[in-house]
Amino acid sequence: MALHEQCVGATDEWYTPPHVFDALGCCFDMDVASPGASITPWIPASAFLTKADDPDWRGFIWMNAPFGRRNGLVPWLDRFFQHRNGIALVPDRTSAPWWQKFTPRADAALFVSPKLQFIGVDGRAGTSPAQGTTLLACGVKAVTALERASDYLGIIVIPSPTTKDEK
Repeated sequence: MALHEQCVGATDEWYTPPHVFDALGCCFDMDVASPGASITPWIPASAFLTKADDPDWRGFIWMNAPFGRRNGLVPWLDRFFQHRNGIALVPDRTSAPWWQKFTPRADAALFVSPKLQFIGVDGRAGTSPAQGTTLLACGVKAVTALERASDYLGIIVIPSPTTKDEK
C-alpha cells in the first residue's frame, strides 16, 4: 500500500500538490475539505472550510475530501453533486459502486497521469499511490479548467448526455 492508503485509522491528511492548481489555472471560492489555509497556502481559494465548519457551500468549490474510510467519499460526493459548481478530486476506483454512481453525473472527468504524489503533513511529497486519481467537474468553469489542465495532467472525458440521464 502507498503511504496515503494505509490501513483504516491511519491518516487522511494528504494534500493536493501545487502543480494541479497551476494546470487548472483558476481560483475557487471555497476549499470545502481543507486542513486550513495556513497548511495548504498554495490552494487558490478565498475561503477554507475545515472539519469544524459546516456552512453552506457557495460559489465555485474545490474538494479533495478524505479518501480513507470505505465509502467515506459518498456523503462528500452527494453534497458535491447537489452543489454542481466545482471540481472534486477522487481516487480511480472504477469498479466501486460510488465511482459508478457519481462519475457519470459529472460534466467532465479528467483521468490524472502520472499518478499524483500527494503532500504529507510534513510538507513533503509521498510516494506514488497504488491507484490514480480523477478530477470531476460540474459546471462550465470547471469543465474549462479541466480542458486547460488536460494538456498537463491527463485525459479528459465528457460523459454522454444519455449516460448522465440514466444515473
